Amino acid sequence: MTMLRRSRHRFLALLGTAALALAGAVALPGTAEAANILSNPGFETGGLSPWSCSGNLGSIVSSPVHGGSKALAGAASSSDTAQCTQTVSVQPNTTYSLSGWVRGSYVYLGVDGGASTWTTSPSAYSRLAVSFTTGASQTSAKIYLHGWYAQGTYYADDVSLDGPGGGGSDTQAPTAPTGLKSTGKTSSSVSLSWGASSDNVGVTAYDVYSGSNKLLSASGTSATVSGLSASTAYSFTVKARDAAGNTSAASNSVSVTTDAGGGGGTGFKQAAPYLYEGWGDPPNPTTVMSATGIKWFTMAFVLDSGGCNPAWDGSRALTGGVDQTAINQIRSAGGDIVPSFGGWQGSKLGANCSSASALAGALQKVIDAYGLKAVDMDIENTDEFENEAVQARILTALKTVKANNPGLKTIITFGTSTTGPTYYGNRLIEQAQSLNANIDVFTIMPFDFGGGSDMYGNTVNATEGLKTKLKSTFGWDDATAYSHIGISGMNGLSDQQENTTPAIWTSIRDWANSHHIARLAYWSVNRDRSCPGGGVVSNCSGISQSTWQFTSITAGFTG
Repeated sequence: MTMLRRSRHRFLALLGTAALALAGAVALPGTAEAANILSNPGFETGGLSPWSCSGNLGSIVSSPVHGGSKALAGAASSSDTAQCTQTVSVQPNTTYSLSGWVRGSYVYLGVDGGASTWTTSPSAYSRLAVSFTTGASQTSAKIYLHGWYAQGTYYADDVSLDGPGGGGSDTQAPTAPTGLKSTGKTSSSVSLSWGASSDNVGVTAYDVYSGSNKLLSASGTSATVSGLSASTAYSFTVKARDAAGNTSAASNSVSVTTDAGGGGGTGFKQAAPYLYEGWGDPPNPTTVMSATGIKWFTMAFVLDSGGCNPAWDGSRALTGGVDQTAINQIRSAGGDIVPSFGGWQGSKLGANCSSASALAGALQKVIDAYGLKAVDMDIENTDEFENEAVQARILTALKTVKANNPGLKTIITFGTSTTGPTYYGNRLIEQAQSLNANIDVFTIMPFDFGGGSDMYGNTVNATEGLKTKLKSTFGWDDATAYSHIGISGMNGLSDQQENTTPAIWTSIRDWANSHHIARLAYWSVNRDRSCPGGGVVSNCSGISQSTWQFTSITAGFTG
């Protein structure tokens, strides 16, 4: 690591085109007037509505954007292109111009049953544009955006459908959905289904409510509401909506109480900020514990001292030095530690041990030295994170030590994008599944990702992206996926000048508690001191705060 930084099928489809056959008795199409008739075209409302995305894979992000402050992110998976649609009223026999700004690998823009276009632009926004002509009796059009299978998250912004609206002649609301019922539940989600509504033109979406709060929109007659609290009663209704915006009366109400927490999770909960004895004026840990109530610390970093031999910072002996003194103090005060192996820089055991068995032997030396309950592998940089062979070596070694030390919890920590794991993060998770490594906690570091100023929103989006990947890879439900997730942030200013304030960190902690994740950490206790305007330095946060404020907030994490 630097002195501060810790983190750090088928591709083509036949594209349909709209054809216009002209004959003497056929009227020429009208010309579209230059008015955008899409609703929420730039996603600036901060919500998806009235867009609807398949698989609940669409979300609103603050970065990267083309214009304004929001954009659409579609987390395409190996089985779902994350298609997002909006149906609007149009006039028959009229030509419309459709355009939008997109970013990602293989992003498509089009109209259902008509013209479409695509591009690949993974590092910058690119404009897509296409025109189409409505049929002689056509009164609605479904606009879509989607990515492609296994090509990762795409982004879209400033979508425009230029042309005359449908004229507003449709004032008839759909009938109310019928037979709303719960088809399943976990500690954090409820699955619902209902009978279809009818409409004089056509139903375009169903909106799911809890009380007066609209939770989500679905294109079909089923949906899963996630992010709920365990052992909590919820009441749901559903309303149908047509292309003209007419909304039905509410369906019957159904009440569901979510399951108790725990479920199929790990049962492992840990609030453990990083403490580094080799840098940044390390504080006395018992002073911090007494002031904040924190019990666990993540001790950084165990590296290779040569020959696949573990040492603190690659130079301080495992026992008998300042690191053991701190650990003894923590345990005497009723706490405990988890060592972090790796980090951003230095000679890593994962990269330098010759085999998985040799790496497991190095880890075992540290486990034996301290009678550990958990180990954390902080996998970063090109030597470990971006090396798939080293990823496999680390995962195999963790599998070995877990088998040899009953009850030991294994944690892997790695960087992320603002919307979830990157290519190498996804590969790491896939290898964990393939190797049956039985990792207890997948911890992401949602900072230094160039994510802009919305550190709460980007952290939540990144964590939700991780949850989606864990669900698709391991077949878990929401509650089980959350229970295998950790968040490790950076207090105050990050290397990229992202600012996580105490208020933002409190919101992140509260979100983590409400979603029952497994672990909350941050970098670092050494920096948990005030120095407004001090910049990004080793022994303070660069912002105004109380001493040990971030540690106090973290101590409130219970999972």
